[in-house]
Amino acid sequence: MAPAITTLAADAPTLSAANTGFMLICSALVMLMTPGLAFFYGGMVRVKSSLNMLMMSFVSLGIVTILWVLFGFSLAFGTDSGSVIGWNSDYVGLSGIGITELWDGYTIPVYVFAVFQLMFAVITPALISGALADRVKFSAWVLFTALWVTVVYFPVAHWVWGAGGWLFELGVIDFAGGTAVHINAGAAAFGVILVIGKRVGFKKDPMRPHSLPLVMLGAGLLWFGWFGFNAGSWLGNDDGVGAVMFVNTQVATAAAMLAWLGYEKLRHGSFTTLGAASGAVAGLVAITPAGGSVSPLGAIAVGAIAGVLCAMAVGLKYRFGYDDSLDVVGVHLVGGVAGSLLVGLFATGGVQSDAKGLFYGGGFEQLGKQAVGVFSVLAYSLVVSAIMAFLLDKTIGMRVAEDVEVSGIDQAEHAETAYDFSGAGGGISARSTASQAPAAAANKKVDA
Repeated sequence: MAPAITTLAADAPTLSAANTGFMLICSALVMLMTPGLAFFYGGMVRVKSSLNMLMMSFVSLGIVTILWVLFGFSLAFGTDSGSVIGWNSDYVGLSGIGITELWDGYTIPVYVFAVFQLMFAVITPALISGALADRVKFSAWVLFTALWVTVVYFPVAHWVWGAGGWLFELGVIDFAGGTAVHINAGAAAFGVILVIGKRVGFKKDPMRPHSLPLVMLGAGLLWFGWFGFNAGSWLGNDDGVGAVMFVNTQVATAAAMLAWLGYEKLRHGSFTTLGAASGAVAGLVAITPAGGSVSPLGAIAVGAIAGVLCAMAVGLKYRFGYDDSLDVVGVHLVGGVAGSLLVGLFATGGVQSDAKGLFYGGGFEQLGKQAVGVFSVLAYSLVVSAIMAFLLDKTIGMRVAEDVEVSGIDQAEHAETAYDFSGAGGGISARSTASQAPAAAANKKVDA
């Protein structure tokens, strides 16, 4: 993200109405991604779990927003302490910030930067939820979300994007969240599912998506919102870098979707809508860290490589027996790792910074930095998330009862169902038709 590559102008910046308006729009686009993710995940589960899946994403908008205002922004972007965490009392409650106070080195207010970053914090734990479909208590999920963003997301965001954070200082390139968002969420998902175990009937019962149109709608909303997620991460629109990121986002997503479909056709014999949607998301994930470093041709390569790798990775859960319900590990963890490492190969040195990848004469230096960022975030998130899930499971319990899982988590946890067919008869009932038949016959005799 942009704070890691700032070059301050000789003159102090002044508030830009254009950049401020642009960033507010980008913030709204990123906010839309969380409901889009809810639809994407909600369509992929069985009908008896669809509301629960929607809620596991949607509730993040409430929990993380409040925590971000109270202390999250301060932990992530406050004054550095030991290169691992930040703190600034003026950011607590966002109470000590002037309305025209600018984010350091930029032309947008601190408030605008804070709300933009908030939307990243909101969607990251929501991404985890897809791996846990059908089997987690909603109350346990709410508590896990609150603890996870506090202990994992806020510190990692500081490492990667906060001034003084150790990955920031190392020179790891993560334009918009390959490590802090996608690897972070994917590794956390893997850690939690190792603790809570498989769904009832995993690898035995069919667990097909109940609504592929909802999946496609969700993927479309994610694709749309991702332009704000990526292009907005330059925090302005003055030098063309955000425009390159916008183009690369579209290009890589298209390439990944086509690559996934091609792999799917060769491997399974069909082009599926689920494959198209998943491939698009894989491309969005992979270009997120890399799009500010590569050319459009490089973006095609990043997207195509990620599309194939992620399509291959989603089948690993059946081989190794871990139940990643909606392929969070296969898409977000693998896609995030691929995109982050490919920076070390395809960075041109002519977009966001002068760092060059191996294929552009930069040697292995940037690739090594990217690897440090990837595997440090992966290890931290996986281990801490697994420990948190273990402790919650041993205290309040993470999983619903088996009979609840079998009958449907929506009714048990939310007292609702996604679809009400009780009034869908659409005409005269069979009983009323039968009761009217003798009268109709009598009328015919009278008429005769």
